[in-house]
Amino acid sequence: MTAPLLRATRLTKSFPGVRALRGVGLTLNRGEVVAVIGENGAGKSTLMKILAGVQTPDSGEVQLEGHPVVLDSVLVALRHGIALIHQELNLADNLDVAANIFLGREPLRNGLIDRDRIEREAAVHLKAVGLDVSPRTPVHELSIGQQQLVEIAKALSVQARVLIMDEPTSSLSSGEAAKLFTVIHDLRSRGVSMLYISHRLGEVNALADRVVVLRDGENAGDLERADITHGAMVKLMVGRDLSQFYAHEPHPPGRPVLEVRGLRSRVHPKHAVDFTLRAGEIVGMAGLVGAGRTELLEALFGVTPAVGGSIRVDGQEIQPQSPQEAIAAGLALVPEDRKHQGVILEMAIRDNLSLASLRQDQRRGFLNRVRELALSGEMMSRLRIKAPHDQQVVQFLSGGNQQKVVLGKWLALRPKVLLLDEPTRGIDIGAKQEIYRLMEELSRTGVAILFVSSELEEILGLSDRTLVMHEGRLTGELRRDQLSEEAVMHLATNSSPSPSPLSTPALPA
Repeated sequence: MTAPLLRATRLTKSFPGVRALRGVGLTLNRGEVVAVIGENGAGKSTLMKILAGVQTPDSGEVQLEGHPVVLDSVLVALRHGIALIHQELNLADNLDVAANIFLGREPLRNGLIDRDRIEREAAVHLKAVGLDVSPRTPVHELSIGQQQLVEIAKALSVQARVLIMDEPTSSLSSGEAAKLFTVIHDLRSRGVSMLYISHRLGEVNALADRVVVLRDGENAGDLERADITHGAMVKLMVGRDLSQFYAHEPHPPGRPVLEVRGLRSRVHPKHAVDFTLRAGEIVGMAGLVGAGRTELLEALFGVTPAVGGSIRVDGQEIQPQSPQEAIAAGLALVPEDRKHQGVILEMAIRDNLSLASLRQDQRRGFLNRVRELALSGEMMSRLRIKAPHDQQVVQFLSGGNQQKVVLGKWLALRPKVLLLDEPTRGIDIGAKQEIYRLMEELSRTGVAILFVSSELEEILGLSDRTLVMHEGRLTGELRRDQLSEEAVMHLATNSSPSPSPLSTPALPA
């Protein structure tokens, strides 16, 4: 039998205090897409870095076409045809596309960089990934999806036989992701092999020929194409059946807490938005990219103040011109981009958790360290933040634990209304379930929750009601008994009349 293109056996890797991999193995055949999945901390990133030459294993072996190889640097891995495309794109945005594709490997002519050859060959690689831009286009002018394709073109320029993609769609729109999937199918048909890491199990189901599941640094199992289902993947990832993954229990809502009338955001000033949110409700907000959902939340929170309309919180009208005014009224916003807007990565967990409540934690002009310590302990326990201690620097936490820190920061204020923008983006399935559990817990205590999500599964699983937006307008509202993917997408694309009147259903006061 022909040997696999790539085979890793018994790979082990330890860091101070942590054993990241324990005897992990996988195989990859020519022209095959193998998805590697697992919760945060399962060892996926460490395994990929070993295969790409970023790190070396403590023990174990890597073979290419049946021959052992030592991948002790990125350059060596590239020479063997293995390229890693990081989740955080590694492009120089001050250079053009052609210069990025050949950065560090520029061909020379008479001792000078051969610019004509660079542009000519870059055009070939851009065509191979279906990116119709000039090689002279500055990278900063490209969308994130186009930059992702430049990264793939860069990998193809070194004749990569193995492409490792780490969460390639985490920052892409649905259209850009669809374009990427077309490129992946085309590369597979041309014999390129791919290792695909993603938390989005729907993508894995659609793309993967096989699935390798890691759990706690070990192989948890493999799934062949015919066996790949959402349930089978989840069960291997977490070691248990999550048939009650969305354990939402609807209950009668309370009094109106947030009343929005005629609200117009700066991005969509011509479209007025009206809705009501009641105590204990979980209301989902669906829509396609550019629908205006994030802009609406930012207007409510005073990040970009509204240009018209009224906002009432517990019957009191507010016109927040800053987040401080919104916070004082009882609102809290967990933003979509946690790394840039939610936490300060270089600070410790304890310091981040107390950021929003600094004024409450002061005593005679100084921080109340006793209260800060108590708050940190409460939130780490309540949110199950996995860290050795509260002085752990946040940038070294998994994505799921970073998101819990963001949530804890706002929960310390005991808000009346919690605004969540893509609360589970880029986190593993176990951490997602814990955030869903927390949302349920908060709703039972009377907190009103408005959450934006691009995952229809979340919208259907968690919402008491769903508001759907299209190009800055609310196009409809769906009660829980009306919710379906088809109903949401009709409203999100504005392709049919609303299945229900655009008004808050009559509910008990």
